[in-house]
Amino acid sequence: MDVNQEKLDQVLQKMATDDVHLVRWEQSDTYGIARSKTIRAVHFRERTNDGFPYYIGMVGIDPQFSLVHNTGYHEELGYSDGLMIPDLDTYVTLPWCKNTGRVLMDPTLDGKLFAPHPRTVARKQLDRLKEMGFSLLSGHEYEFFVVDQNTLDPITKDTSARATIRNNKDSALVHQLLTDLPKVGIDVDNFDSEYAPGQFEITYKPSFGITSPDTAHTFRTSVKEIALQHGYIASFMTRPFPECVGSSCHFNTSLWDVDGKKGLMFDPNSPNGLSDVAQYWIAGMLAHAPAISLLMAPTINCLKRFKPGTFAPLPVTWGFDNRSAALRIKVRGERGTFVENRMGAAGGNPYICLAATVAAGIDGIQKKMKLPPPVKFSSYDAKNLPPKTQTLSSDMKTALGYFTNDDVIREALGAEFCKCFGALKLHEMNLEAEAKAKGDDEWERNMFFEYL
Repeated sequence: MDVNQEKLDQVLQKMATDDVHLVRWEQSDTYGIARSKTIRAVHFRERTNDGFPYYIGMVGIDPQFSLVHNTGYHEELGYSDGLMIPDLDTYVTLPWCKNTGRVLMDPTLDGKLFAPHPRTVARKQLDRLKEMGFSLLSGHEYEFFVVDQNTLDPITKDTSARATIRNNKDSALVHQLLTDLPKVGIDVDNFDSEYAPGQFEITYKPSFGITSPDTAHTFRTSVKEIALQHGYIASFMTRPFPECVGSSCHFNTSLWDVDGKKGLMFDPNSPNGLSDVAQYWIAGMLAHAPAISLLMAPTINCLKRFKPGTFAPLPVTWGFDNRSAALRIKVRGERGTFVENRMGAAGGNPYICLAATVAAGIDGIQKKMKLPPPVKFSSYDAKNLPPKTQTLSSDMKTALGYFTNDDVIREALGAEFCKCFGALKLHEMNLEAEAKAKGDDEWERNMFFEYL
């Protein structure tokens, strides 16, 4: 792949201006965990032009780096390397790491983008949208837990969400998060505490295209690193404490023209304010919800977030500003109308979350799917549900069955990705069975808490 030498010179100039000595070459694994190698800055030009050999089987590992069989990318390829190419548009200097920069990589194999890699899968769906005349403006809303690094006790003990004194339990940590995150391209909107001990949320402005999941990837890793410097672990594991609610990742989307100039979700002449394409987009997500919910809440632990009465969806519904619905719709004119997909869990991968949502929405547009009636009241009350309302599963075996049987989503994401993703889910099911046989109640937290 040809390197833009003008862009490379610009990055090198920024590195010189910022006195950068070291650069991380970073990517997301399938679980959404940042994996990287660090090089000396003096070798950045050479590495960029030549590419960086890197183990291609990174897509087929669990959070503890166990190599998962039958993913297609370990023994099947002789445990070989691919070639990593930096996306120079993603370069940032990290203000909390001394003289250090970071750039995201695109893995390639045999000269082509590596098909099962999360960033490649997301790009593919965005390219499909572009061919249809659309661009995607989107943003991920993450909740996360903060605990003492040594005791693992949550930083706050109660559930008084948004109480000002609770929001600022450690004002130094909050100040650094809200001032350093914008320096790496995260346009922070607001911060508050959530409804579980030690649970917080930081929202930031949405962005177009692949920048959206790139920003989410950067956000999660940055929060974790900054927290460590203050003596805490910040965890995006969805439900580390069974007695508490889980952490979500609501995924907000709106369709725009290809140039990102005109919003296409609003129609002032429509009875409900939604354009035809918006209604097709929403209907596609509803139709494929049982399958894409696994892609948006992809671990055994993530699925445990789906419980009645917790503002996590179970019935597959939609409604206007309805927090009990799977899809919460905000109608705010041309520039502010969007869909809040509430199926996402904090422990999911932002690239895969985007890819799943777009694949479902595209099918709705292509088939001009008709929307069922919206739910006006609680989706947890059966009398409020339209006929034939589908239900999400909190059980991995059932959820994997929904995914396996959804040919539209599987074809969109590609056979290579689906094989690898499916093998990782079977691996989790085997780990759960082994843990139950041993009476091990901590296996999920041991597997996911520190690195997710």
